[in-house]
Amino acid sequence: MILARSAGRKADSTPPTPNWPRPQEPERFVATAEQYLAMYREMVLIRRFEERAGQLYGMGQIGGFCHLYIGQEAVVVGMQAELQKGDSIITGYRDHGHMLVCGIPARAVMAELTGRAEGISGGKGGSMHMFSPEHGFYGGHGIVAAQVPLGAGLAFAHKYKGDGHIAVTYFGDGASNQGQVYESFNMAELWSLPVIFVIENNQYAMGTSVNRASSEDQLYRRGESFRVPGLQIDGMDVLAVRGAAKAAAEWVRAGKGPLLLEMKTYRYRGHSMSDPAKYRSREEVQAMRENSDPIERLKKEIIEAGHADEAALKAIDREVRDEVADAADFALEAPEPALSELHTDVLLGSY
Repeated sequence: MILARSAGRKADSTPPTPNWPRPQEPERFVATAEQYLAMYREMVLIRRFEERAGQLYGMGQIGGFCHLYIGQEAVVVGMQAELQKGDSIITGYRDHGHMLVCGIPARAVMAELTGRAEGISGGKGGSMHMFSPEHGFYGGHGIVAAQVPLGAGLAFAHKYKGDGHIAVTYFGDGASNQGQVYESFNMAELWSLPVIFVIENNQYAMGTSVNRASSEDQLYRRGESFRVPGLQIDGMDVLAVRGAAKAAAEWVRAGKGPLLLEMKTYRYRGHSMSDPAKYRSREEVQAMRENSDPIERLKKEIIEAGHADEAALKAIDREVRDEVADAADFALEAPEPALSELHTDVLLGSY
């Protein structure tokens, strides 16, 4: 009888409202003119940087895998704006934008992509494994979802030290189906860890629609079995993201335990540079670019509010293009690591 009822349940039925504490729906952030322009510049920097990285990859100057963040800029820019120095950030392999917003110079990130000694990880990490604890950035990680338990560990360290800081752990819709994610949710709630879990739901994981790969495609509900409250946010609207980041940071810093944010976003390029992305139509991608682009949405709002005109925003774009061009030139001219560095910074285990 129980099986019959279970089999007859509609897959899209709304689950009961959880009876444990959860934050109110966040309000969209109200920005000053200075904040508008700062967020606009950061998003443009990520976009132009990634476009240039894609060009260098095509020229053979970047080896290995390369996952671009084009289209998702609002997520990390909005989140990072509400964090404090001393907070910890960790993410997966789509990490270039996260590093830039953490304050790591474009030169150091681009030099790492090209495997140069001046790179932020000495040219050894490449695109997927950059790392800079000095900037509160604890890596891109190449193993899907590997960063999630590490992010819980960072939060545990903050709680153990009593330093008042929090950890932000980013992962994608594909990673949300990995078992270690739920082990992390369980531990984080049991120990009331100061961690914000951010699902960057760009709709397609590696190449399969989230609707085809997930029996529960409303990913903000994924923590409910562990009493981790979740919120779903428009990840293409940087002010919606920043409002959610503000509410989430206040919740976690107040000692209320972990929080899950599902950012509904979209990547314009393939999963990686080797992905032709034939699993979706050009019309779909073009519609997202025309109707939901995070940079164009913010640009329109800035102009309509009178915070800057078209000429001022074009000046910001030129300044960013110059910065990225300088980073690319620097990366191509910088020396490769010395042969003597081959075995440094490498942990060797014995069996």
